[in-house]
Amino acid sequence: MKKQRSIISSLIPVFVIIGIVILWEIISVTGLVPGYMLPSPVSVMKAFISELPRFAEHGKVTVIETFAGLLIGVLLGFVMAAVMDACEPIRKGIYPLLVISQTIPTIAIAPLLILWFSYGMMPKIILVVLASFFPIAVGLLDGYRAVDQDLVRLMRSMKATKWQIFWHVKFPSALDEFFSGLKIAVSYSVVSAVVSEWLGGTVGLGVYMTRVKKSYSYDKMFVVIMVISLLSLLMIAIVNLIQYRSMPWRRVMQDKK
Repeated sequence: MKKQRSIISSLIPVFVIIGIVILWEIISVTGLVPGYMLPSPVSVMKAFISELPRFAEHGKVTVIETFAGLLIGVLLGFVMAAVMDACEPIRKGIYPLLVISQTIPTIAIAPLLILWFSYGMMPKIILVVLASFFPIAVGLLDGYRAVDQDLVRLMRSMKATKWQIFWHVKFPSALDEFFSGLKIAVSYSVVSAVVSEWLGGTVGLGVYMTRVKKSYSYDKMFVVIMVISLLSLLMIAIVNLIQYRSMPWRRVMQDKK
């Protein structure tokens, strides 16, 4: 019974997506919306197959920018959260700057990065870093500060060092917040990479999207949107798998439900 409920719950999103695609096809076939404004799923799939080599070429660059920026952003967020947790004056000085950094629109800072670092991968990676490190830093910091103080006092009574307290108590306690922030960072990183490519560059999904938009090839634009969405979902699925494997206590609780 439990297994059946699990299968049914996992199939519900699939059925919803299939229903949306069927409705989309009906709207396109009946002409409720002109084909040049809303291409049918069939034409979108044909465009995907015909343009597959180009999608692979542009998608490879976007994936590299996304993963490089996300990796640097995660490391930067981890270090900043640890430093702010260890030193209260630093936290009070840096935390407002972190918040201010997120009030700057991506579309506004991207041209400056391109101006400073040319049209290569560097400005795209920097933009991904700026978008992804904030949820990691804030999530980890909140997790560190919410740790059970009785456990900290117990470790201190056992003559544990600050590093031992951090590694054995604070970091495991903050893993839930870390993975929640990582899921947000993953979705931000893909979008940031594509947006930065809109404003300058020679290759990437954002560059390809700009070109097909100018030629009014909306079926190809829909393919790019689909590829970006699938890339984000795939990365979130990888994060979920890592979370499931790295938190055995959470896995036991889920298996009991």
